[in-house]
Amino acid sequence: MGGYTTREAADLVGLTRDQVRRYVMREVIEPTRGLRDEYRFSFQDVVLLRTAKGLGDAEVSVRKTIGLLRKLKHELREIQSLSSVRIFADGNNVVVRDDEAVWNVESGQGHLDFTVGELIGDIASLGKQKPFKGPDLYDLNSDDWYNLALDLEEMDPHKAPEAYARSIALNPRNADAHVNLGRLFQLKSDLKRAKRHYQLALSAVPSHQLASYNMGTVFDELDEIETAVKYYCRAVGVPDAHYNLARIYELSGDEISSRRHLKKYRRMLDSNDR
Repeated sequence: MGGYTTREAADLVGLTRDQVRRYVMREVIEPTRGLRDEYRFSFQDVVLLRTAKGLGDAEVSVRKTIGLLRKLKHELREIQSLSSVRIFADGNNVVVRDDEAVWNVESGQGHLDFTVGELIGDIASLGKQKPFKGPDLYDLNSDDWYNLALDLEEMDPHKAPEAYARSIALNPRNADAHVNLGRLFQLKSDLKRAKRHYQLALSAVPSHQLASYNMGTVFDELDEIETAVKYYCRAVGVPDAHYNLARIYELSGDEISSRRHLKKYRRMLDSNDR
């Protein structure tokens, strides 16, 4: 099976695997599926991801980056040979040059004279990277099963729990796998199993923010508010933890604490959108 896996695409362009998946969820990238329903990224997908990395490094906002990438995706479909393409940043804009023309992706207007910083590098050399040849299932390690489970959540959610369980069997201290498996149990209202996996995640990584937040939501659902607050307060890096604390404090009549956490929640959201 040709193409690049999520891990290979991320390593090739310098993004994290979670960042790559976010671009897929936003439909900027449209990978195909492999024999195990895992993502397989084409050369064009990698070009778009490399451009996304360059725009992020240039501190272009997330919203503008998404809009530019969607337009660039359409532009690249019209180009027969991507190896002849160069992609640049011109301020907050993206400029494309091929053998015949130079144009601004956002406006569609041609460019003749400009000072730019290259985003993607030499696409021709990028295309020489050897496509991934998938390993046998028996060769997968805990992280491989974890990443396969993430992909399966998008394609076939019913198969994801088994993949997370295999990841945990290979490494019982894989905290991220415990958190995600616990979340799937929680979505099915199986709070007992969810709580167990969150506890195991926190035993492996006591500072795991998402495990603490998810544990807080379990106790929130059980109306054990004091315990929920304790876990939310351990998840200060999760915006929704502050939102839930604001709600709880408002209901208890502590308006000062409620406003403080609501402001923190809004600041974190604004920061993520930049």
